Amino acid sequence: MQVTEEMVSEAMKLDNQLCFPLYAAARQVVSMYTPFLKPLGLTYTQYIVFLALWEKDHITVGELGSRLCLDNGTLTPLLKKLQAQGYVDRTRAEDDERVVLVSLTEKGRALREVAKEIPFKVASCFKLSVDDSLALRNLLYKLIEANGE
Repeated sequence: MQVTEEMVSEAMKLDNQLCFPLYAAARQVVSMYTPFLKPLGLTYTQYIVFLALWEKDHITVGELGSRLCLDNGTLTPLLKKLQAQGYVDRTRAEDDERVVLVSLTEKGRALREVAKEIPFKVASCFKLSVDDSLALRNLLYKLIEANGE
């Protein structure tokens, strides 16, 4: 196929990029969480760490990073801060001291009760039907899985 200048011009338009609406929508969605997370002293990234740990506690940093699509450089300082705040414990695995396990403390488990309304509050902010929201979520997971995350 011969790539023409017209094809290049169309391909280079912001409105024709997949990345831009994903980026803009992600920023909007994350910002919807801010008014609900701020009173808890949490960032969005800290919140998703808690969601993952409330679902499955006592996992390795690697498992947590994989689950959240976060690298160790992002996750380690975040976990150190949560540990300093008393929400999580980080311990070395007995069989391999290179492996760090993350576990919720009682304070971290108790935060779930305080945060349990957040998904419902954020969902009420969306201007999408339930069906459209589910379809979008499913397409986004399809995109993530297709690209190896």
